Amino acid sequence: MRDDKTTAVIVGGGLNALGIVRSLAARGIPMILVAAGSGPACHSRHPRHHVVSATEGEALIAALKSIAATLPARPVLFLTEEKSVTSVSERRQEVVADYLITLPDEAKLASLMHKEGFQQLAIGCGSPVPAAVRLQRESDLERLCALRFPCVLKPAFKHYGYGDRFKKAYVVASVAEAAERYREIAPVLADLIVQEWIEGDDSEIYFCLQYVAADQRTVASFVGRKLRSWPPRIGGTASCISAPECHDELSDMTSIFFRQVGFVGMGSMEYKRDSRDGRFYMVEPTVGRTDFQQEVATVNGVNIPFAAYCVETGAALPSWQYLQPPKIWRDPVVDRWSAEEQGSASALPAADIVDAYWRANDPMPWCALIWERVRGRCQVLLSGRR
Repeated sequence: MRDDKTTAVIVGGGLNALGIVRSLAARGIPMILVAAGSGPACHSRHPRHHVVSATEGEALIAALKSIAATLPARPVLFLTEEKSVTSVSERRQEVVADYLITLPDEAKLASLMHKEGFQQLAIGCGSPVPAAVRLQRESDLERLCALRFPCVLKPAFKHYGYGDRFKKAYVVASVAEAAERYREIAPVLADLIVQEWIEGDDSEIYFCLQYVAADQRTVASFVGRKLRSWPPRIGGTASCISAPECHDELSDMTSIFFRQVGFVGMGSMEYKRDSRDGRFYMVEPTVGRTDFQQEVATVNGVNIPFAAYCVETGAALPSWQYLQPPKIWRDPVVDRWSAEEQGSASALPAADIVDAYWRANDPMPWCALIWERVRGRCQVLLSGRR
C-alpha cells in the first residue's frame, strides 16, 4: 500500500461498510473505519479502526475532526447510515472543510430522505411512482379510501425506534387493516406512508446504484435485481445479482430523475416491475450514502466506491463493464431464512455465489459471524437445561 494515496474514511460497521472497505482495498486505498459496536466491517483487516460511541451527532463530528487533524490531506468520506448522513449534512460546513464528499443541498437531501418528500418530487418530475398517502394523525386515515388495496405501510423516514419494534414494512389488505396497524405504530412513530402495492415477486425488485459528480455527470452506474428478500416481499436484500439487460432503461431513468431534482453524490434508486403491466415503478431512493448491497456492483465489475474516490481526488477513472457470467452477492444468514420460508419457489439461478462475509484474504468477518451463531446456539441449549 502506497503511503502517498489519499485516505478514505468510512463511517459504519455493517455489511454496507464492509463492501466499501473491500472495494477500496482491491485498489490499495488506505482506509480508516469509524464505527460503534462490533459489526462485520469492524473485523476486517483492511482499515485502521477508530471506535466511537455513536455514528451520529456530536460524537461523529468530533471523531471526524480528530481523524482529519492527523492526516496530511483531506480524506474522502463515505457514509453508510442515514443517521450519519443527517449529522454530516447538518454540519456540512465544518465537515467539508476537512473532507472530500459531494452532497446535494441540505433541503433537497432532506426531501429525498423522506418518503413523502420523494413522492412529491417524483410526481413533479413525471416519474412513475405508485400512489401513496401520508399518515401523520388520526384524521388522515380518511384519505386511505383513495388508494387501491393491497398497500404497503412503512415509516416515512428512517426511525431507529420504529426499527427496534416493528417490521420494515407491512402489507395491508384494506383500509381497516391499515388503520389498525397505524394505531399500533403511531405511539412510537406517527409519520407513516401507505403506498399501493406493486404486484410481483422479490425477483422483480431492481435497483440502480450510482455516483453522480458535483457537475451532475453520472460517473458510475450499475443495475441489479434482488433474488430473495428478508422478510419475503417487504424486507431488505438477502441475495441479488447484476441485471445488465435492464441497464440502459433503469440507468437512464435514475440519471434523469437525479438531474431533474439536482441530486449529486452517492445514491441509488429501487424499482419494482409490475407483473400486471411490465412497467418499472420507482419505490424509494437511497441518498448521501451507499446502499446495503453496494458490493454486488464491485463483484460484477463496477467498483462505485472507487469511482467516487477517483472523482473526489481528481484521479483518472478506469473503464467499467459488467462481468459475465454474473455473480450473486448473498447475505448467507437471512438468505437461508428467506429460502426456508419460501421453499423451492425462490430458488437461486445458476451462478457463482459471493458470500457477503467470507473472503480468503479477509476471513475475520466470516469467523466472527460463525462465532456469534455458535455462541447463540450454545446459549439456547444451556437455557433449555435450566
